Amino acid sequence: MPNETAHPHETAIARLIAIMARLRDPDEGCAWDLQQTHETIVPYTIEEAYEVAEAVKSGNPDELKDELGDLLLQVVFQARIAEEANTFDFEAVAKAISTKMVRRHPHIFGETTYRNRAEQREAWEAIKAEERKEKNKSGILDGVATTLPPVMRAVKLQKRAGRVGFDWPDPAPVMAKIREELDEVETELAQGTDNKSGLEGEIGDLLFAVINLARKTGIDPDVALTRTNEKFINRFNSIEEKAKSTNQRMEDLSLNQMEEWWQQAKQR
Repeated sequence: MPNETAHPHETAIARLIAIMARLRDPDEGCAWDLQQTHETIVPYTIEEAYEVAEAVKSGNPDELKDELGDLLLQVVFQARIAEEANTFDFEAVAKAISTKMVRRHPHIFGETTYRNRAEQREAWEAIKAEERKEKNKSGILDGVATTLPPVMRAVKLQKRAGRVGFDWPDPAPVMAKIREELDEVETELAQGTDNKSGLEGEIGDLLFAVINLARKTGIDPDVALTRTNEKFINRFNSIEEKAKSTNQRMEDLSLNQMEEWWQQAKQR
C-alpha cells in the first residue's frame, strides 16, 4: 500500500503518484476522491488551468509553482482513474506526449532541416494532419475540441480554415463583414426580441466576425476582452466610490449621473 511519507530515493513525481493511489485506495482512501470520475473532475481541471494563467499574469513565481502543482495533480488524478480501469497510466501519458514532441520536431531530434520558419510551420501542420488522420479525424476542422472556451475555439477554427486559403486577405473586408453582421442584428431587433433563436444566431455571427478582426490584426481576443473586463471593473468601482463619498446608494442614482461619473473615470 502506498504511503504518503517520502522515500529518500523517491522522485517527487513518483511520490505524487503514490499519494494519489493512496487517496483512491478502496479500503483506506478518501471518500471524496473515491467518488470522482473522469467527468466529475473536468471542471476542476479547467479551473486549475485558468488559475495557472492567472498566476502567470501575477508574475509571482511561488504562486505559479503552486498552481502548476494543482494542475499536475489533475493529470495524475485522471491517469489514476484510467489505471484503475486498465486503460492507461501516468507513465503511458508521459510516454505519449514525449513521443509526440519528438515526432513533431524532426529538425531537433532527427536529421530533417528547414530553410525557414514558414517551411517548419508547414511541416508541423502536415505532421498534425497525419496524426488526425490516424485518429480518423482527417477533416481540416476535426480535432478542434468542442470543450474549448468559445472565443478560443473560434480562433482555432478560423486559423484552421485559413491554412487552406479560406480567410480574409487583410482586416478591411473583415470590417465590412462586421458592419454586415451588425446590420443583420439591427434587422432582427427591429422585429422584436421574441425570436431568441434568430437573435442568438445573428449576435453569434457578429461576435465571430469581431474575433476574426482581432485575429487578423494580431490581437488575442481573450486578452483584449480580459483587459476590457478589468477596465470595466475599475471604472464601475470608481462610480461606486463616488456614490459612497457623496452618501448615495448606487440603486438611487440616475443613469445620467452614473454615465457622467463613468466618463470622468475614463479620463483618469
